Amino acid sequence: MSHHLDAFLNRLALEPAVLVSVAQTRGSVPREAGTWMAVFAQDQVGTIGGGQLEWAALQQARQRLAAGDTRPWEQSVALGPSLGQCCGGHLVLRCEPVGAADAAALRQRLLPRLTPVALFGGGHVGRALVQALAPLPFAVHWVDSRDEVFPPDLPDQVHTEHSDPVQAAVADLVPGAHVLIMSFSHAEDLDIVAACLRRQRERADLRWVGLIGSRTKWASFRHRLAERGFSAAELDQVTCPIGLPGIVDKAPEVIAASVVAQLLLLCEAVGAP
Repeated sequence: MSHHLDAFLNRLALEPAVLVSVAQTRGSVPREAGTWMAVFAQDQVGTIGGGQLEWAALQQARQRLAAGDTRPWEQSVALGPSLGQCCGGHLVLRCEPVGAADAAALRQRLLPRLTPVALFGGGHVGRALVQALAPLPFAVHWVDSRDEVFPPDLPDQVHTEHSDPVQAAVADLVPGAHVLIMSFSHAEDLDIVAACLRRQRERADLRWVGLIGSRTKWASFRHRLAERGFSAAELDQVTCPIGLPGIVDKAPEVIAASVVAQLLLLCEAVGAP
């Protein structure tokens, strides 16, 4: 993701490269349109799917680099037995020789579009989630009511906020956020869910609201939230438990992996990254 881009541009300041990107796809292909790799004389950053397809693109790019050819080109590739890849799809590769002078434009063009996630809770599962999300295209707004709960040296795409009361942070979440609620107490969880439902009633701009916990916990929450005036239809906007069904291990890292997989499925369903 962004660390690949940083590695590419840092290297580009020292030597030229060929940017190979997937311009178009049809059928079954290893990677989607927009995927890229940077090819240097002796190295590469990123991947377009590996295998014979990538090897052939690397060889051609390095031949052009060695010849000093600065003209861009496109290549139409059918993924069949001749490439040793049985995907059966078709793609177009765009290849662009680039140098240090192109760095600013490339950064603007290749920066990944990040999906916003609001994470309430700095406990063990919250920390595991932040680690699991780090290499993926998510911008994380991490909120807790406790002082000094966040670890140091967080990735650039993680922004922390101390909010007391914690539910006050809901009003300022970016539109389209996926909200994950896992604070240190059920009382806080309940107040955060209520704040999310009020925002949905007023603005309807949160993409998804997920609450950690059991079906028993959610049954109790539904009853208490109904007493606060929320309708059954409004309560149906909350997902609890969170994570993929069938995964029962409660280790923080396992919960995090399951929830991240759920987020990726949600993003796929709406076409987000």
